[in-house]
Amino acid sequence: MTLPSVAAFTDTYFPTVNGVTYTIQAWRDCWRQRDGDMPVVYPGTDEYDPDEREYPVRSVPFPFYEGFRVGVPKVPDGVGDPDLVHAHTPFGLGMSAMRLARSRDLPLVASYHTPTSEYAAYVSLGEHVERTIRRTARRYEHWFFDRADVVVVPSERTREHVRDRIGIEATVEVVPNGIDTERFQPVDPGDFLQRYDLPTDRPIIGYTGRHGYEKCLPDIVAATEDMDVTVVFGGDGPARPDVEARAEAADLDVRFLGFLPREELPAFYSALDVFAFPSPVETQGLVALEANACGTPVAGVDSGALAETIEDGVNGYSYPQGDGEAFRDAIRRALDDRAELSGRCLERRETISIDHAVDRLTDVYQGVLDAEPADVPRNRS
Repeated sequence: MTLPSVAAFTDTYFPTVNGVTYTIQAWRDCWRQRDGDMPVVYPGTDEYDPDEREYPVRSVPFPFYEGFRVGVPKVPDGVGDPDLVHAHTPFGLGMSAMRLARSRDLPLVASYHTPTSEYAAYVSLGEHVERTIRRTARRYEHWFFDRADVVVVPSERTREHVRDRIGIEATVEVVPNGIDTERFQPVDPGDFLQRYDLPTDRPIIGYTGRHGYEKCLPDIVAATEDMDVTVVFGGDGPARPDVEARAEAADLDVRFLGFLPREELPAFYSALDVFAFPSPVETQGLVALEANACGTPVAGVDSGALAETIEDGVNGYSYPQGDGEAFRDAIRRALDDRAELSGRCLERRETISIDHAVDRLTDVYQGVLDAEPADVPRNRS
């Protein structure tokens, strides 16, 4: 089967490290392994040298979120003549994707990776302003995504969100992001524990990823404060000072490891007894799946896509959003059932793989290309 050439546009890419960045790179690499072409257009920075078929454009820093940059809309000549266009952002380079699709009458696929409105707290100056920004963000999302031929979301819960909360009428298809199951598998964590001076005589509860306010990370400290455990945080972000302040006030052994190289993450997950995940805004929650692929159960909030990702008694336990006692109980239950849950996590590895995700993505692309013009209203004006 000859794969279509897909031009991918994103405002989130390396050197920024997050789930969106790794998903785009993983899809691109898998596409290439299958002899497909997927050029990636992204915000350029001196800190990252482009790989083959990666095209940086001029970018500007986003003033309210450190480390995030927005690409100045442009379609590099090197992109060539794609068969379809995939926008991984509704902002600067998403507009480039829309422009390319419209100018050449190509199908436009748009991924809904992140609920834009959830970041209102970063730019607001008060409750009234925050509500206004949230409403404006949802209106803009509706405008952009409803002009795509197909909107791709990573979970059923996210499909419900874009349908019910944003009111998107375009076709919405679920394509799980997938994870690299060759990388993420159980490993001996001994060297990792020694390198970071972590204990071997008590359970370890942990989280890694972006430290954003919307992730509710101080809840992890609150839920574990009366437990004889060590809590470890990998990653970084604007909310880290708040998490550190909460940890300093707690009678608890809390460690902050900072940014962890990707090659260390399998050992990090394998070192944990439970991965704690209180974020209610996930569209899928890749770090939870990475932990599961390494045999580590998750104690997470029953909200957003995590309500779908976490199956109680199978790969972890969930709790109602805002219920600190229930979060504590979910962690304790996951600790008690750790061995049984770990085995079940490993049994499900193939269903969360990148290959499985790209199989589904291929079907979506082919469906758009095969659709008659009457079936797919191309690039709504």
